Amino acid sequence: MNSKIRFFQSIHFKIALVFALLLLLTLEIVGAVFVRQLEHQNLNTFKAQQVVQTYIVNRLSDELAGTNTTKSDKQIKSTLSEITNTNNAQIRVIDNKGTIRGTNEVDNQGIVGQKTTDSDIKNSIYNNRDVVRTTYNSQNNSRYYTTITRIIRTQGNNSDLVGVIYMRASLDSVYQNINQITLIYVSATFVAIILGLVMAIIISRAITRPIDEMKKQTLRIARGDYSGHVHVYGNDELGQLASAVNNLSVRVEEAQESTESERRRLDSVMAHMTDGVIATDRRGNVTIINETASSFLDTDSDDAVGKSILDLLAIRQDYTLRELLEDPDDLVLDFSTKGHDLILQAYFSLIQRESGFISGIVCVLHDVTEQQKIDQDRKQFVSNVSHELRTPLTSVRSYIEALSEGAWKDPKVAPDFLKVTQEETDRMIRMINDLLTLSRMDSGTQKLDLEMVNLNELYNYVLDRFDMMIKQDDHPEKTYTIKREFTKRDLWVEIDTDRFTQVLDNLMNNAIKYSPDGGVITCRLLETHNNVILSVSDQGLGIPRADIPRIFDRFYRVDKARSRAQGGTGLGLAISREVVQMLGGRIWVDSREGRGSTFYISLPYKPYEEEDLWDEDN
Repeated sequence: MNSKIRFFQSIHFKIALVFALLLLLTLEIVGAVFVRQLEHQNLNTFKAQQVVQTYIVNRLSDELAGTNTTKSDKQIKSTLSEITNTNNAQIRVIDNKGTIRGTNEVDNQGIVGQKTTDSDIKNSIYNNRDVVRTTYNSQNNSRYYTTITRIIRTQGNNSDLVGVIYMRASLDSVYQNINQITLIYVSATFVAIILGLVMAIIISRAITRPIDEMKKQTLRIARGDYSGHVHVYGNDELGQLASAVNNLSVRVEEAQESTESERRRLDSVMAHMTDGVIATDRRGNVTIINETASSFLDTDSDDAVGKSILDLLAIRQDYTLRELLEDPDDLVLDFSTKGHDLILQAYFSLIQRESGFISGIVCVLHDVTEQQKIDQDRKQFVSNVSHELRTPLTSVRSYIEALSEGAWKDPKVAPDFLKVTQEETDRMIRMINDLLTLSRMDSGTQKLDLEMVNLNELYNYVLDRFDMMIKQDDHPEKTYTIKREFTKRDLWVEIDTDRFTQVLDNLMNNAIKYSPDGGVITCRLLETHNNVILSVSDQGLGIPRADIPRIFDRFYRVDKARSRAQGGTGLGLAISREVVQMLGGRIWVDSREGRGSTFYISLPYKPYEEEDLWDEDN
């Protein structure tokens, strides 16, 4: 754009050339008229000098009429010598018979008495008319002015042609004079053109200098540099234009800064939006896509720009661009893969001008994966709760109906029916209590009673209870052994004793339920750099790999029939996870089908000296 302009292409040269051409044209027209008028005037003056006086003509008329030819020829010669001849004209007197009677040429007197051979003279005599003409002799490159004047003798009422006067004068002196004047004029014209060209260059430079400065300023503005300033040389049109360019530079800079600020703000908003945003042109090709949308669609923004939104969202088979423009409805798009769940809600909006012309589409992608999962979990939860409550209620109702129909009178059956009814009622109460506990945890109203506890002693206390249960049960359904692998160092951790005891009870109950007869339950307690790790391992059937991610979900059971038969509510592990998370820890399971399961609990731990504990208690 800022290419070098040659001098012959510049407006500077063009203005000077226009001035020079105008001056040249003016001088040429004036010179042509002047030379033409000069030539006409000089020729008229020359022609006026080629007139024979009247008295000369009268005398020649009398002499031509005389009968004595010799005497008349002498008189004619004498009369011709009296004619004023400033132009050295050649004068001859010819009678009406075509005989030359006299001439003013001293060296050519021999032609007197001879017949003339000039056709113009003969025509003038025979046709009785004057002849005036200009001739050009190419041999000596000369022009001649020739006049043939009739000599008329009048006697009474009769007028007779007695002869003619032939005059021929050279025009060379006239044209030499005209050429000299023309040469002077051309020289003056050349000097005037040179001076005019110099003045035109100076004037054009004065005109083009502010124009060139304005050009440079506009080029700087186009490059984004607004620091320049055009000098204002005056208050004329160019000065006003320079002021306008300076004002334009300021306005453009302000508008550019405002636009850039708005763009940065928009980019910042779009970059930090949790929703994906895609904008297209009127043909549906992507023009703008933010990082969130690129992340959702697993594509690079450079690859997405220019691509059709139908292909980008993979909806070309179900929708056309016209359908999106005419009815921009919301769409639910499932981009879930085997290892990643992603469900997006797509909201479409038209980019429309005031005239109604649609210039594009804006698509907002909202991640509804968690919402869909929550809705699904809610539906599953309601279904599970309904199912879990319906089973014991159905059982209780059946036994109560049997008792009401007379079974209460049978001393052998009635106690068993009442026992089952009581067990099912207790199971429902436990389930309701667990649900209330989870509800309080979800709502954040469940408070923890935190205290510093020796985790070694608390863990041993829980395990001692289970050992006592083995000893007090005279007819156990199955036997098991609890193996302890504890660190010797006392580990003091800030926990809610009751809630954490409930967690350990859940893990131990599950280990006992799913351990085979005679199995060993291994309980470990160890210390890492910043955590305390507890684990409970059994030798049961283990958990299938597909079920491990959902083992802590509410009402989820790997073996549903067996778990329900053993009186479980399906909420123990869910409650355990919530309690551990409230304590700032983490719970997970490591299991392989057929090889048993190990549940781990990790709690944050900061070593304390025993003196520090006593100081805190005091």
